[in-house]
Amino acid sequence: MTVSVRAAGRAAVENPSPRVRFGHGELGLRATIAWPGAPRVLADVCAMFESFGLRVAAHHELTGETETVHAFEFDTGPEALPPSVAPACAAAAAGRWRADRYARLITTAGIDWRETVLLRAACRFLKQTRWGYSETYVVDSLTRSPEFVRAIIALFRARFDPAGGGDEPAALAEVDALVEGADLLDDDRIRRALRAFVLATVRTNWFQVDTDGQPRPRLAFKIDSSRLATPGPWVPYREIFVHSEEVEGIHMRAGAVARGGLRWSDRTEDFRTEVLDLVKTQTVKNAPIVPTGAKGAFVIRDAALEPSDGYRVFVRGLLDLTDTIVDGEVRHPEHTVCHDGPDPYLVVAADKGTARFSDLANSLAAEYDFWLGDAFASGGSAGYDHKAMGITARGAWVSVRRHFAEAGRDIDAEPFTVAGIGDMSGDVFGNGMLLSRNIELVAAFDHRHVFLDPDPDPESSFAERRRLFELPRSSWADYDSALISEGGGVWPRTAKSIRLSQRARARLGIEQSSCTPDELIRAILCAPVDLLWNGGIGTYVRADHETDVDAQDPANDRVRVPASRLRCAVVGEGGNLGFTQHARIGYALRGGRINADFIDNAAGVATSDLEVNLKIALDSGVRAGALSADKRNALLAEVTDDVAARVLERSDNQVLAIGLAADRAKYLLERHIRLIANLRDEAGMDPGVAGLPSDAELHRRTQAGEGLTRPEIAVLLAHSKNLVSRELLDSTVPDDPAFAPRLRDYFPDAVTAHAADLIDAHPLRREIIATTVADELINRIGPGTIFRLQERLGVTTADVARAYEAVRGVLDLDALWTDCRNRPGAESQRIQALFDLRELVEHLISWVLRSSRGETGSDLDRFTDSVRRLVTAGKQSR
Repeated sequence: MTVSVRAAGRAAVENPSPRVRFGHGELGLRATIAWPGAPRVLADVCAMFESFGLRVAAHHELTGETETVHAFEFDTGPEALPPSVAPACAAAAAGRWRADRYARLITTAGIDWRETVLLRAACRFLKQTRWGYSETYVVDSLTRSPEFVRAIIALFRARFDPAGGGDEPAALAEVDALVEGADLLDDDRIRRALRAFVLATVRTNWFQVDTDGQPRPRLAFKIDSSRLATPGPWVPYREIFVHSEEVEGIHMRAGAVARGGLRWSDRTEDFRTEVLDLVKTQTVKNAPIVPTGAKGAFVIRDAALEPSDGYRVFVRGLLDLTDTIVDGEVRHPEHTVCHDGPDPYLVVAADKGTARFSDLANSLAAEYDFWLGDAFASGGSAGYDHKAMGITARGAWVSVRRHFAEAGRDIDAEPFTVAGIGDMSGDVFGNGMLLSRNIELVAAFDHRHVFLDPDPDPESSFAERRRLFELPRSSWADYDSALISEGGGVWPRTAKSIRLSQRARARLGIEQSSCTPDELIRAILCAPVDLLWNGGIGTYVRADHETDVDAQDPANDRVRVPASRLRCAVVGEGGNLGFTQHARIGYALRGGRINADFIDNAAGVATSDLEVNLKIALDSGVRAGALSADKRNALLAEVTDDVAARVLERSDNQVLAIGLAADRAKYLLERHIRLIANLRDEAGMDPGVAGLPSDAELHRRTQAGEGLTRPEIAVLLAHSKNLVSRELLDSTVPDDPAFAPRLRDYFPDAVTAHAADLIDAHPLRREIIATTVADELINRIGPGTIFRLQERLGVTTADVARAYEAVRGVLDLDALWTDCRNRPGAESQRIQALFDLRELVEHLISWVLRSSRGETGSDLDRFTDSVRRLVTAGKQSR
């Protein structure tokens, strides 16, 4: 039984200093509590004592002149208590902590209440790692071993007390002895997990103080996840766990320079699993982007707490453990022992439930005088409004347009039918459904309504969708019913039954004349349309062999469908996690055209990252006095369209690369198989976790003459880019003058014109060059080619990059590539031209590597004029 911290907090305002004393009474142990003002509710006080293992047998009220004194007699509990119990009871009564079952450790082990909160936080984190033990079971185990409780606390102090908390080797030796001395297997596992938690922690704010000199009201632990007792199949680079009485959360990064959204989660029991799944996806999504992936989620354990207040607690916990930069020097947080190196890069973004919190996050960064300023959270007052730009939907539409083009259809010139997930007030759905006047939106649904328009007029329905998009907080119920074709309508999802006309049944390809809203939603998902556009939240399609549990989205279990029932020709994934990865693969194997959410909706992430990198460069000028804040903001606004164009071009290049690989997938399978093995060995990628085929499935496809599907190629492409980028960062390629122009090319021209010196001094200079080179390399020559060259010629990734750069310059490859993409004719002819050019580039790279090991200097210049004359002659002969 626990005591409400909010109730205790209200009492604490009335009575900030209750005094608790223990002694002997008629029944044995006796306690008196003196309140200067109004006392707590008696039931709450009894529950508090019960948390310490003390059951109240009798109660007496003694009223004095200035305060109320309550006496409590106990019929259980030890005859004598450790001296730490009284102040722990006083702190709980004052609302400074929640006295729960962990309070028994104060009674049995003699630790103080803050040490108890520390242990509770550690156990709460370990529970999120799915160690399989309930809190009651863990407390019982620790209660039986008070010496281990004291030893693990001593080890924690020895590692992190900035004033010197003891001899760490000696403290660790004592913990090890107690771990080995455990009699029960479960006790052994619990102790090992706690030991690993302390050793995996590299920073904590437990010894930090607020401006009033008091300890922080929240705990934060920065963890090297690889050192946990059970790190799991996918291990983040670092994670920060934040624990308070009312809020808990986790932030994970895949690398030192990483960014991603923070969400308000409703998964109180497994929010770490949610973050793991999201950060894995984000890391793949960020493959062509300078920072790698990160994600965070917090849960609120007190329903009365506002989400913004919970967000404040979480973000402050993250900033507590993050370095800052002052005058070019990295500075650690005060009162903090750091067992890791400099780590000043922390950038966050909006996500589910936090869309309006960017300015709030930046105000917290200012509170900490954090070096990134309003680059800490993109999209704030001086950032890019993604909904106004429509950038996420426009990026996903790049995929949609290419899917149709490869199928021989021009959706910019002919009507096409669409079924959708979302409503016009939403960013991704609303913007997406305004990207073409040829859309015939026949059906859609969101969490409130189901919309059906069996035979829409493209022009009038487009105008009505625009009206709804511009109408604040609109829903499908606001759609003008006079514009809906016969047999259509809008129904609430709470309706008991919906009658369907013959025209509606024909459009949906079903026979029943009436259905429930859930049945109608499943029919919409499976409708025979040209495009299924996902602009909503939730997982709606699973693989046939998966269960709803595998989808990890219980809210949509009633409407989810198996992939084999889909009858749409193309899927556009503007929203996250709409399909499981196995569902995508199953749909693609049946001929459906789909990439993956981390490909389709990456433009929003890319825009945020470019915004952050712009601000990092320009803010250095503001701090130096070379640029005013107003000029910086005006410049950011001026280049909005340029930013969007660059982001969409990168999305287009990546989608094209997937299309090229998919077009020749069965011929490239052996190369892809070898690349999968290389990524497993060199990058630690688990093919099963990444969503790639098993060895048995690859063998089957080899025998059947089948290749990888587009969703699998997307994964392979992204992991290849991540590995190549890391290998280039470990080389001298980012410092090679031959690649220097790529840094300025990354930024909008207007920014380069005004702030070239600031760009050249960008702190992420090397990361920008390495990532852009890796992105272009993989897009142009395909996943697997670099590894093939390494196998054949014994060269490094850096060698291949230098050889490619030489060939790129000699051939004027950018112009040739653009020419192939834009030449008239069918899309199949353009694809063939690109394959011919790719083959030429691969041969030339191979020749350069054999001849000069990738030198890009004067010994290659002599070939430039000759090759260009040949290219010109070839163009003239066509």
